[in-house]
Amino acid sequence: MVPNNKGKKYKTHDAEMIKRLASTMCTFEEIGYIIGMTGEGVKKRFSKVIEEGRAKGKASLRAWQFTKAENGDTRMQIWLGRNYLEQKDDPNGEEHSTPLPWDEEKE
Repeated sequence: MVPNNKGKKYKTHDAEMIKRLASTMCTFEEIGYIIGMTGEGVKKRFSKVIEEGRAKGKASLRAWQFTKAENGDTRMQIWLGRNYLEQKDDPNGEEHSTPLPWDEEKE
């Protein structure tokens, strides 16, 4: 893509490759290093593509976690329960932050 700017030429970049890099949670700087741009330039020119790639990567990771839990990985089941269902280690569900009673006369 070459706009009508005198002397300023733009390279074409593979948007699918950028999306794949973003899906592995590469930073703007890392993507820029690979495609030959600055991190700031990547952020300005490809933010939408990178946003899509990162969303796809997060969805894939979440699917792998659920698959692991479905296959019986109890650690993953506990982690997902704590993070998505707000489950706690306390089976009574009581708050234990209240101070114990203190009796000055018994000392």
